[in-house]
Amino acid sequence: MKVRTLRRHIKEGTKNLGRNGWMTFASISAVAVMLFVVGVFLLLIMNMNNIASTVESDVEIHVYIDLTASPEQQDELRAQIETTPHVESIDYMTKDEGLNELIDSLDEQGAVFESIRAENPLNDKFVVRAMDPQLTEQVAVKIEQMPYVERVNYGKDWIERLFAVTNFVRTVGLLLVLGMMFTAMFLIANTIKLTIVARKREIQIMKLVGATNGFIRWPFFVEGMLLGIIGAIVPIILIGLGYSYIYENFGQRAELVFFSLLPVFPHVWNIAGLLLIIGAFIGVWGSMMSVRKFLKV
Repeated sequence: MKVRTLRRHIKEGTKNLGRNGWMTFASISAVAVMLFVVGVFLLLIMNMNNIASTVESDVEIHVYIDLTASPEQQDELRAQIETTPHVESIDYMTKDEGLNELIDSLDEQGAVFESIRAENPLNDKFVVRAMDPQLTEQVAVKIEQMPYVERVNYGKDWIERLFAVTNFVRTVGLLLVLGMMFTAMFLIANTIKLTIVARKREIQIMKLVGATNGFIRWPFFVEGMLLGIIGAIVPIILIGLGYSYIYENFGQRAELVFFSLLPVFPHVWNIAGLLLIIGAFIGVWGSMMSVRKFLKV
């Protein structure tokens, strides 16, 4: 395609936005409203996934070492654990450190346990983390079978419920986002189609006087893309300002509970880029689908 012809198509596509007044406004409004809803859902699901990942990251395997194990045997056990597949990290905690942790966790009531410090009955232990929290049980079962291990504690029942909840949250979140995106695509595309249908006579006349399909399509291609991009800019601005306000005013309060909000950057930028792509795609798709049936004259 010649540069002059391309310029003509861009110019015509841009002019069409102004020529069609209220229909253009309706299309842009439909794009803006639906993409705003999609963007809010995306931010919500991303934060829910972040919360799930934060909770999962706290899952640990406590490997209690046999009281009769010598230092050399403990080193041997550690080496075995380190070579176990999917083990990310391993920390050693002496029984004295374990007792201090117990006393600190009980606050004033912890003083009762000071009397057993001389004959500490606790076990030395390894605190193990899996590379993927979902593999915690698999790693724990392997470690439990190793020599010099008295018992393994990883909260089996608790983590099973935890992972069931986090997997449910991720699945539902993904389905909601996909559902919203498909709904937005069809609603926006149908609105844009109305804009094109209103000019079917213009398309048919151009076809009858000898204009090629490509010559007719290109201005509508440009117009649809501009409708989608302009419609995406509004929700991007609203989401960016709104989320920045929420993060600045409620971000620290959220951290005091048990989770933290995702930072504004780069996540808002990622959503902005995604909304621009979705808007442009839907605009082009809606325009092309509408023009195609009027090219058959």
